[in-house]
Amino acid sequence: MSKAIHGGYSGTIVRVNLTENRISSEKTDEGLCRKYLGGAGFVAHYLWKEIAPKVDALGPENKLIFACGPLTGVPFPGNGRNCIGAKSPLTGGVAKSEVGEFWGAELKRAGLDALIIEGKAAKPVYLWINDGEVSIRNAAHLWGKNTKETQQEIRSELGDDRIRVASIGPGGENLVLYACVMNGLYDAAGRGGVGAVMGAKNLKAVAVRGHKAPKIVDAQPAKDIAKWLKVKDNWDTMRGFWEVGTGLPMDGFEAIGNLPVRNFRDGLFPAVKKIDAAATMKTFGVKMDACYACSVRCKKVVKVDRPYQVDPDYGGPEYETLASLGSNCGIEDLAAIAKGNELCNAYSLDTISAGEVIAFAMECFENGLLTTKDTGGLELRFGNADAMVKVIDLIAHRQGIGDLLADGVARAAKKIGNGAEKFAIAVKGLEAGMHEPRAKPGLGLGFMVNPHGADHCFNLHDHMYSNQNSLQVKDVEAGGLMGPFPVDDIGQKKVRLFHYRQRLMAIFDSLIVCLFFPYSLNQLAGLLNAVTGQNVTAKELLEIADRTITTFRLFNLREGFSAADDKLPQRFYEPKTDGVLADKPLDPAKMEAAKHYYYSLMGWDETTGKPKEETLQKLGIK
Repeated sequence: MSKAIHGGYSGTIVRVNLTENRISSEKTDEGLCRKYLGGAGFVAHYLWKEIAPKVDALGPENKLIFACGPLTGVPFPGNGRNCIGAKSPLTGGVAKSEVGEFWGAELKRAGLDALIIEGKAAKPVYLWINDGEVSIRNAAHLWGKNTKETQQEIRSELGDDRIRVASIGPGGENLVLYACVMNGLYDAAGRGGVGAVMGAKNLKAVAVRGHKAPKIVDAQPAKDIAKWLKVKDNWDTMRGFWEVGTGLPMDGFEAIGNLPVRNFRDGLFPAVKKIDAAATMKTFGVKMDACYACSVRCKKVVKVDRPYQVDPDYGGPEYETLASLGSNCGIEDLAAIAKGNELCNAYSLDTISAGEVIAFAMECFENGLLTTKDTGGLELRFGNADAMVKVIDLIAHRQGIGDLLADGVARAAKKIGNGAEKFAIAVKGLEAGMHEPRAKPGLGLGFMVNPHGADHCFNLHDHMYSNQNSLQVKDVEAGGLMGPFPVDDIGQKKVRLFHYRQRLMAIFDSLIVCLFFPYSLNQLAGLLNAVTGQNVTAKELLEIADRTITTFRLFNLREGFSAADDKLPQRFYEPKTDGVLADKPLDPAKMEAAKHYYYSLMGWDETTGKPKEETLQKLGIK
């Protein structure tokens, strides 16, 4: 019998109905915490339980959910995160995105486990949450401003420079379907268009200040895991992160075929070392920064003076941006990539989707499906750095060609027609993360079946499990899976590995913990129990993950998705034009077999992907 929850949760969930200008609170349900933990689990629960079928994602009936987890704000590395979810305006299904900085920890310190935004304000507003006291404030003077101006004015208005601000810029206001929510100025809840949902509600920002540390039953395990992380072998696995952030092995990615080049078409990018993380920090680096209570300072801060001016307050480009605005657009101008990153952060645009939609437009342009008449005179070709920078501005303001591209590659391809769909690299409408399924078929399976589309985080990165001595292989062996796992395999053994990894990521995203850290399933269970006073086993955590993923699946099925939507773009079933994958396309029959085997592992119908009744009963999902 499990113990009652004594720590980890603040005990309060706040609802703000913007239509009715009404604020209410409710106790955090202990049963909900045991079934879904928090974070992504809470998002799954509220999407399924409270959003009516087929509502307009940009209408007042959609809900925007900010959720902490039981480990949010607990002082150990990787804990300063929150999850933001809604029905996605980009995909029509689940939108779920995790984000770092200090905002999530501040919300927990302010006394909230979750914030649920309902309705739509008649005029622009922002929320001010101060130690649990919530007020709705006028934001008419902030509308149209970028995220830096918004944060500065809110802090000035409220008289406290330590206030944490989650906001949108013009991209969210103009309902770009892949607009994100920015925690601060360079941490993005990037995927699925949660920023557009925020803009549709006329909500400019949520400002938070809290002074009460989360209650912890036993703080020692959190201290112990911080020490464990600094053991040399463990710390060495994090070395690249704290030296230059993500994007250090980009030449290695090119060597194995994992680097997206020119809209995932090509394999070779000779200038790769000109745009990687080391080059970024050597050329433009100012410092490395960190999230709340984190010893791994993995976030780049850059400053550029010419030919573009880049404000260091907007951080710097991480791997996904270096690839999406760089190699995937055929661009080797590092200053332009840094400028594109700054603009996306200022305008609240997901850099992955923005880069992919520009690469898509470039390929359409080079194939004559778009012309200078469509682009307003821009030569939108691969490698044109200045055009890339200009298009980001057009997208954020829905001007010219930007209005078409603001709807994402899937919708843009349908409007363009004439075969443009083959250049749209997305799953369920979500543009692909900057990793290559032809190099990592397990990741490709994740792109197919993830509830929110081609996301690289809620996923398996096959190469991490190819070394028998890696921490990751040791973790899965403790769970009964024997490694190593060949990178290019997609047989049943690899599918079982993906199944385990996806559930592990669901646990990370529900607790909420940064996935950069090599914490094992048993370590996470130990941390949860120490903080909350519960007695949850690793097996129970995996069942919670199954419940979360299955709840997301039910939501998507209700919105009209089916097994037919769990598919990769045709491009991944064709070889790259050059490089190591020039003769190694994915095998469609093997990927389909992997998908259906995954369904069976989840307790879903092996053909349709619909959760079986006995699975729902076992998981306690009504």
